[in-house]
Amino acid sequence: MPTLTQLINKNRITKKFKTKTPALLKNPQQRGEIQKVFTCSPKKPNSAVRKVVKIELRNGLIIDAYVPGEGHNLSKHGAVLIRGGRTPDLPGLKYRLIRGKYSFNPVSDRKSSRSLYGTKKPTP
Repeated sequence: MPTLTQLINKNRITKKFKTKTPALLKNPQQRGEIQKVFTCSPKKPNSAVRKVVKIELRNGLIIDAYVPGEGHNLSKHGAVLIRGGRTPDLPGLKYRLIRGKYSFNPVSDRKSSRSLYGTKKPTP
């Protein structure tokens, strides 16, 4: 424990924390334009073809983001909204797209977890 003299001469330093989503610039979401749509294969125990897009954000940064849900209608120069949230089996992917916003359609015929995939409540 520091003495009183030590604290007078040199204050306590607060720890600096690094953000997990630097491209969002402390905002909840960011809008961007798609540069490229491609696929990736996940890390070792998993095996699949994951859909990924390269996006240029409004603030000039270029990032990769994961496309959630089944199927998509994305193409080059489409507008999308991104949020934070990494994909554990794809290294380096720290962002996800938000479905049902701008030119990214919601998942069709979705019954459960509809709010995550932008699907409206089905009419009875």
